[in-house]
Amino acid sequence: MSKSIVVLGIGYVGLPLAIMLAKVGYKVTGVDVNEQVVKSIRKGSLTIKENNIETLFNDEEVKKNFKVDEKPCYADVFIVCVQTPLDRRSKLPDLSYMVSAIESINPYLKKGNLVIIESTLPPLTCRKLVKPLIEKGTKLEVGKEVFLAHCPERVMPGQTFHELIYNNRIIGGINPKSARLAREVYSSFVEGSIELTDDVTAEMVKLMENTHRDVNIALANELSLVAETLGVNVKEAIRLANKHPRVKILSPGIGVGGHCLPKDPWFLIHSDPKNTSLILAARKVNESMPEKIASKVRKVLKGIRDPKIIALGMTYKPDSDDLRESPAIEVIKNLKEEGYNISAYDTFVKGHEYDSIVNIAKGADCVVVLVEHTLIKEELEKTENEIKACMRNPFILRIGTSYEPDTFDRSQR
Repeated sequence: MSKSIVVLGIGYVGLPLAIMLAKVGYKVTGVDVNEQVVKSIRKGSLTIKENNIETLFNDEEVKKNFKVDEKPCYADVFIVCVQTPLDRRSKLPDLSYMVSAIESINPYLKKGNLVIIESTLPPLTCRKLVKPLIEKGTKLEVGKEVFLAHCPERVMPGQTFHELIYNNRIIGGINPKSARLAREVYSSFVEGSIELTDDVTAEMVKLMENTHRDVNIALANELSLVAETLGVNVKEAIRLANKHPRVKILSPGIGVGGHCLPKDPWFLIHSDPKNTSLILAARKVNESMPEKIASKVRKVLKGIRDPKIIALGMTYKPDSDDLRESPAIEVIKNLKEEGYNISAYDTFVKGHEYDSIVNIAKGADCVVVLVEHTLIKEELEKTENEIKACMRNPFILRIGTSYEPDTFDRSQR
């Protein structure tokens, strides 16, 4: 395979993708503006945790075909995997990283090249932002002289390589030829189906997928709040409701985190504010959950002088090191800002590791499980009584991915 590929942004999405492309024979240059990331990877020290990444990174084919740099170079294909975050205050898309990425490759684009955007995009970004940037910077016509496609990433941290291979992929081309050229790249390693469409449809499909999840999580969270008001065990109620063949209610939780789920609905909301009232309401429900969880903790600790809190789990999902937009962090920050003595621990987060829950819980008034990693779950099952015995007040709130009203009943010591 003679084609060369530049992957811009070698983080949770870009690095595994670059390794996969090198594994199947492409000459790949991974580019990142973060000097520390580039230096670390050059030394063989990977900057992310991912199943099988060390093994694949040290594969002989990958070693032969993969290199990293701080600047792009000439290539046949350019794949953009940079972040497209939200402005925290305005909730508007911040596309500055995308603009910088396109401007950085413009000097290296030549006739026949293909640009693929994997980053999640607001609708019409390929047509109204990326295409004009390329044409202005290169004087080449997109769709005829250079080609442009959107293939939104669909991976879950911790399962990235499996999902790169087996997930179905959507490829939206600025024109049909662009989509076909992009399919040639992905068909080299994707075993799932590859569906071709236009760029705007591909942009919307990714947003629809995550908005669907966000709205359904919001429903579960709102039902949990109603159940608490009524004194109903929401976990049991959901279990029974899901016995119906056409009902599938998700588990309530402490909010929604990660690099896509909290922001993607906002991309749709801002693309059509008049017709997205349900999506907006769901976002507000999920964004309110960390404060509601903090309120539950405050309620449990009411009347206890100088309470000591131990928070277990900081990442946005179990068994991951990913802290991006973690609602657990919001709960911890909320309680700290109110003056609570709270210490956060997570075996997946550097600087917050611990040897055992028993040791860190000594003298504590409350252990709050915000993210139920497998290790936490297993240790609690084995040593919960021992943990309670070493606490000043034996409150263990296993919030994790769901919580029930009776979890917060102070009579349960």
